[in-house]
Amino acid sequence: MNSIEDRLRDAMAARAEIVGDDDRPLPAPRPQRLQDRMRGRGRRTGWLVPALTLATAAAAVVAVLVTGVITPVGAPTSGREVLLMAAVSAERTPQGSGTYWHVTREMRDGDNLRRESWTARDGRRWSIGEPEEPPGVVVADPAPLRLKGAEVSIEDLERLPTDPEALKARLAGLQGRDGAMTASEQRGDPLFSLVTLISELPTPPEVRSAAFRALATIPGVESMGAVEGGQELRFPHPDFEWEVKLVVDPETAQVTRANYLTGNDGSVSFGNRFIWVTAGWTDQPPR
Repeated sequence: MNSIEDRLRDAMAARAEIVGDDDRPLPAPRPQRLQDRMRGRGRRTGWLVPALTLATAAAAVVAVLVTGVITPVGAPTSGREVLLMAAVSAERTPQGSGTYWHVTREMRDGDNLRRESWTARDGRRWSIGEPEEPPGVVVADPAPLRLKGAEVSIEDLERLPTDPEALKARLAGLQGRDGAMTASEQRGDPLFSLVTLISELPTPPEVRSAAFRALATIPGVESMGAVEGGQELRFPHPDFEWEVKLVVDPETAQVTRANYLTGNDGSVSFGNRFIWVTAGWTDQPPR
């Protein structure tokens, strides 16, 4: 019998034929260490459910193929299925060939904070909007890419395992920086490291796919259904009673919002409100 991932892969291919976009280019912290740089503590408002389109109808076809159950259009699938759909999409998505890895973070509900960074393949980095920087000015930023608070290069990310269990083991053994890790990360829990890999780092497609599949094995992951930007997922926080929340678009394998993100200095942004995030390769220079 085919595995659920094989069925998901076939279902995603069927969805591409229905929609016609197969060749479309796809674009707890320890209290004394918590540095909520984005001030995400406010009341979270509701989000719009996307209007019914051919693409959402095709997504319902995917749910039927995967589960064997006729699911109403717009009804949530399980958190595990959303993550496995994203894993299939990640594997099919070209890595991109731009000059800069561009990351944008935004708070859109009141504060209207926006921060951007550009990282060249040789490690040079520029940013705009950081608290210590002149407002509205792009400046050279020496902060490196980080995982578990430790510096990583694009080459380091390319060498990560593409098997989900091997990836979790590698992350558990990765030497991090104590002041920038949660207590659970210090114990070897992979949740936050996996979230970082799929949200803000230039992780290659096969490793991104493995990260989504590894997240699908996290106990207690739940889908809250369709929201603006994708499917809202919630994970039990490994240290406290809070929840780790992500909005994942399973068709593009993009994390569009999160309430947990790591900073370029190894700090942690964690709160009740979502931070909007976009990440991808671009040839547009820092500006």
